[in-house]
Amino acid sequence: MKLTILGGGGFRVPLVYGALLGDRAEGRVTRVVLHDLDPARLTAVTRVLAEQAAGIPDAPEVIATTDLDEAVRGADFVFSAIRVGGLQGRADDERVALAHGVLGQETVGAGGIAYGLRTVPVAVDIARRVARLAPEAWVINFTNPAGLVTEAMSRLLGDRVIGICDSPVGLGRRIARVLGADPREAWIDYVGLNHLGWVRGLRVAGRDELPRLLADPGLLGSFEEGRLFGADWLRSLGAIPNEYLHYYYFNREAVQAYREAEQTRGAFLLGQQARFYAQAARADVSALAAWDRTRAEREATYMAENRETAGAGEREADDLSGGYEQVALALMRAVARDERTTLILNVRNQGTLHVLDADAVIEVPCLVDANGAHPVAVAPLPEHATGLVCAVKGVERVVLAAAGSGSRAAAVKAFALHPLVDSVNVARRLMEDYAEVHPGLAYLR
Repeated sequence: MKLTILGGGGFRVPLVYGALLGDRAEGRVTRVVLHDLDPARLTAVTRVLAEQAAGIPDAPEVIATTDLDEAVRGADFVFSAIRVGGLQGRADDERVALAHGVLGQETVGAGGIAYGLRTVPVAVDIARRVARLAPEAWVINFTNPAGLVTEAMSRLLGDRVIGICDSPVGLGRRIARVLGADPREAWIDYVGLNHLGWVRGLRVAGRDELPRLLADPGLLGSFEEGRLFGADWLRSLGAIPNEYLHYYYFNREAVQAYREAEQTRGAFLLGQQARFYAQAARADVSALAAWDRTRAEREATYMAENRETAGAGEREADDLSGGYEQVALALMRAVARDERTTLILNVRNQGTLHVLDADAVIEVPCLVDANGAHPVAVAPLPEHATGLVCAVKGVERVVLAAAGSGSRAAAVKAFALHPLVDSVNVARRLMEDYAEVHPGLAYLR
């Protein structure tokens, strides 16, 4: 079975390959094709994967290429984890937004819109190529903004593109752990959009254990989201928000923390990864050891500004192990082998949330089998959450319209309508500055 990884020179690719090495069942992936536009990054990651596979019999064959059509042709699964504009683009997204006093995070607010405007045309081109060269392939999208990009690709690929994210998985795992439950045996009632969702219940043996968590300040203070949002606010919500909702609920504090930080997250990762790729190119250095050291630092500093603002402290050791690679592997297993499972995924709504149309991509629990991912019916969101979900989905739709038409006016509208951009004039200046620093936005006229 052939798995193509787009963004194959990306830093997190070894997580996916490492998960594949542990899969010894019938119908497993036997060939991994890495595609990237940067040959040096491909070489570095290929070295890491070779060290991972050392001594493992029948490890999946690894092929690296800069030819997109060659990579996609005949694939059974296409894993998309591209970053249009690279980490320099992310750093520029953050810098421009913060200069105007608004959030520049890569998936939330102005930064997410700028990233989406650059990425959607490329993702749509990939979808067209997959439809032509691998029409039976399943596309697993991790490219951010994941919900927006998955919806763009679904307009060409339908339900054969499924978005994944590790945030809901990590959140559910932390809640279950605090409650003394096995995450594999818990049903997580989670609903929303990518990076904009809430856990509203966690059922173990048919009993909802979330009220017990919300009633216990000690338990609430014992895990990351409890410390990040505070026990009083979580009890007011009656739910546990995805960590990215900290940017909405505590926006002023988050923007201030990011403006005062020595460097933005994108700038930090840009420097960190430059050092890693330089090390991995050296023959006298273990590329795998360099990758391990870099990954540990990357995970430990994740959302550091938000945690500092909230006084949430350091991340727990159990939260430093990633997770999206396990979601990707479980999804592939379920589809390829009909190993039925339940996963929280980004899929077309199909009537699941009645406030959104059938084609809107949402993030909800899904039953997965050989026919794909099927969203599970969920109870309506409370009004405050419905309003936020509808507002952000409305912005995503305007981004898609701008990307499809090349309309700069529509792009300005997307910035202006976002809940975290507080002025039409700011939206206009954001568009001007982003167009100046990003060649990938030259199509907007």
